[in-house]
Amino acid sequence: MSIHPTAIIDASSTLAADVEVGPYAIIGRHVTIGKGTTVGAHAVVGDWTEIGENNRIFPQASVGAPPQDLKYRGEECWTRIGNNNMVREFATIHRGTVTGHAETVIGNGNMFMAYSHVAHDCRIGNGVVMANVATLAGHVTVEDNVIIGGLVAVHQFTSIGMNAMIGGGTMVSLDILPYTIATSARRRDTKLRGLNLIGLKRRGFSADAINNLKKAYKALFMADLKLPDAIARIKSEITDCKEVDYLLAFIENSKRGICRG
Repeated sequence: MSIHPTAIIDASSTLAADVEVGPYAIIGRHVTIGKGTTVGAHAVVGDWTEIGENNRIFPQASVGAPPQDLKYRGEECWTRIGNNNMVREFATIHRGTVTGHAETVIGNGNMFMAYSHVAHDCRIGNGVVMANVATLAGHVTVEDNVIIGGLVAVHQFTSIGMNAMIGGGTMVSLDILPYTIATSARRRDTKLRGLNLIGLKRRGFSADAINNLKKAYKALFMADLKLPDAIARIKSEITDCKEVDYLLAFIENSKRGICRG
């Protein structure tokens, strides 16, 4: 274990043998940090935080701080972070609240660029990239392999489906469908701009899956059909495609409503 002598670590916390903690870093109460993780200079890890293995928390980052929620009264709520994540300078990740899930949960292999923010009770999957100053309000769900551009702001209780891409500066107030690209040009309303075809190909989606998703997208947004009619057509015309099935399930389970093309 490599702990700089100026670092402050609460006695109730547990660090794996090879964890590195830099100068003036602070580790709060009831924190566990797994092997291979580094905490940079002046970084702060707040109370009730679990951090897995091989994470890199860069200088000045803040992980597990109390939520920006006026109802929060210091209750025991958690931040849980998986493995192989990167939290860059001045990024902030807040713990959950008792009015939410009582925890903020982050999976594996994610990158939070400088000044990005993850608010209380968010749930983030695996392989997510949040670019500089991207911001999630409370209770947001981000599924696997999503890319969120710089200066994006996501409204509370919104969901972003897997393999979606959000263009820089976009204001997200409705659920973003899996496999799609969403942008807002020149401060106009946010709209879907089509499928994230390059991302799907890079992720190894089959040609059949991509073609089926194209058919589904056209039925949803280019066939002048009401949403229930479009879903019915897709179910009758496209069978045995798990990607399309997931797309339709996402729509049917949406509580905020979906961003449209």
